Amino acid sequence: MKDNFSRQSAHYAKYRPTYPVAFYDYINALVSHKACAWDCGTGNGQVAFELSKTFDCVLATDISEAQISQATRANNIVYSVQPAEKTDFADHQFDLVLAAQAIHWFDFDKFYAEVRRTGKPGALVCVVGYGRIEITESIDQLVLYYYRNILGTYWDAERKYIDENYLTIPFPFRELKAPSIVNIFQWSREQLIGYINTWSAVKHFVQQNQFNPIDQLQQELENHWNEGELKEVRFPLLLRVGRLEE
Repeated sequence: MKDNFSRQSAHYAKYRPTYPVAFYDYINALVSHKACAWDCGTGNGQVAFELSKTFDCVLATDISEAQISQATRANNIVYSVQPAEKTDFADHQFDLVLAAQAIHWFDFDKFYAEVRRTGKPGALVCVVGYGRIEITESIDQLVLYYYRNILGTYWDAERKYIDENYLTIPFPFRELKAPSIVNIFQWSREQLIGYINTWSAVKHFVQQNQFNPIDQLQQELENHWNEGELKEVRFPLLLRVGRLEE
């Protein structure tokens, strides 16, 4: 698993989108016993914190110590620095295994073997992420130009799984038909730029070229978005859900 986010963990925690109530309601309805959940690739702990409201215990892992240090705390969350593919968890421990905006970085076969080992029979397995942002046609086209033409060669190869809406990720479980859920926010222009600056491709570009191309994007956005103005921002969720064999 790659660690692309340790160096900007505070920025990541501030600007990455959260997941909507509808998502958590859907997951909670599918898990009847809520003794323990594993949030794998927890990042800033936002998902672990929400799960802690309904599960007795949440074990949350990430390979980034910096991300873990920024993660949201709760009495029933235990954070640890561990890779997705090999943990020290007990066999058949979890009622839910969830990976949010993280599965595309994992070694699929090794992670799924760990899911089968640590999940209870019939446990729910969920991988979730968010697709490309949707705002207005003109802003979407401008952001897409930078995404493809300026940053295109700087994306890690694993990014293709997000572009393919997680549909091409292997998912060897008894899959359930997931609903279409869209995450909706009211964002300022500054929030959008903050979010785009968390992209791993931006970090790679800056490291190689010693300047940030998003500074130019910010100037171009001024023609489409007034300072302080809030616009509706939509993130379609990428969601696959299944169960372990009983």
